[in-house]
Amino acid sequence: MYLSPRFRAFAAGAALLAASALAQAQQALPNVVILATGGTIAGAGASAVNSATYAAAKVGVEKLIAGLPELSKVANVRGEQVFQVASESLTNDNLLTLAKRVSALSKQADVDGIVITHGTDTLEETAYFLTLTVHTNKPIVVVGSMRPGTALSADGALNLYDAVNVAGSKDAMGKGVLVTMNDNIDSGRDVSKNVNIKTNAFSSQWGPLGMIVEGKNYWFRAPVKRHTMNSEFDIDSITALPPVEIAMGYEGVSSVAIDAIAKSGAKALIHGGTGNGSVADRIVPNLQKARSDGVIVIRSARVPDGFVIRNAEQPDDKYDWVVAHDLRPQKARILAMVALTKTNNTKELQRIFWEY
Repeated sequence: MYLSPRFRAFAAGAALLAASALAQAQQALPNVVILATGGTIAGAGASAVNSATYAAAKVGVEKLIAGLPELSKVANVRGEQVFQVASESLTNDNLLTLAKRVSALSKQADVDGIVITHGTDTLEETAYFLTLTVHTNKPIVVVGSMRPGTALSADGALNLYDAVNVAGSKDAMGKGVLVTMNDNIDSGRDVSKNVNIKTNAFSSQWGPLGMIVEGKNYWFRAPVKRHTMNSEFDIDSITALPPVEIAMGYEGVSSVAIDAIAKSGAKALIHGGTGNGSVADRIVPNLQKARSDGVIVIRSARVPDGFVIRNAEQPDDKYDWVVAHDLRPQKARILAMVALTKTNNTKELQRIFWEY
């Protein structure tokens, strides 16, 4: 087909204008990096009806991004595969590696926000660790899913879309590490997994910070506990985490777990007590012995929405114990590990538990 020189020049000019418009649109979008670690959001089941039985950590980050072309409308997205594991198998070394990478990316001028895809089993612990240790005002969003992408009514795609949208939003800056699940925006400090099957698995004891509707953020409150830029802890100077273990309270509890932990070399022991962090009378001497041997004893509560009051149930001042405030045992462990990189003074540790 013959095309006149004038038409060819017109077509070339139109293509140039289109390319320029596309470049300008991309420049106007925020730059978001997705760090993938595995989990259900990267899982696959044998069939579309398998929403509870599946293999986690099977889909790589590039495939996740390619499967959600809507992301290109809200951000310039690139991905990195940090790990490819189910979250129950993550280690302290994994936490350090991930947090250091998040910290490094947050310092780059061409990065506006960071998303971490994560298995839901320990998502809350990683989110809290990042809250305590990464010094940035840029949005950091941890996201997972309760169903693999192969399942009917899979929730991962919308959760990830929301996470990228929040990570690229200026109104999410300075709010600490966030978790986007099931349309909610929760604080990484407060949120916990409370259901193991349904998509509304995550909630916060004190309520969500906001919610996302069709890509728009609606905020209702802001976190007041110290986090990120206001934290006295900095991942860039942390090279190792001290061992901290958990012993749960229950009816008929024995001292087996406490005694084993005390002899294991653990620097602190979280006691996940009943009620207000209650401790059975028969194991109080064992906890006292652990403390006299140099192990920090921290009273937490196994109650989902617990709040441990100092010197109630047990004379914490007399025993030189610490209370975990409103943190569940698994989160109390995270804060204890981080705090022990700075101090083993119980008065200082108690201050830290009140402030974070």
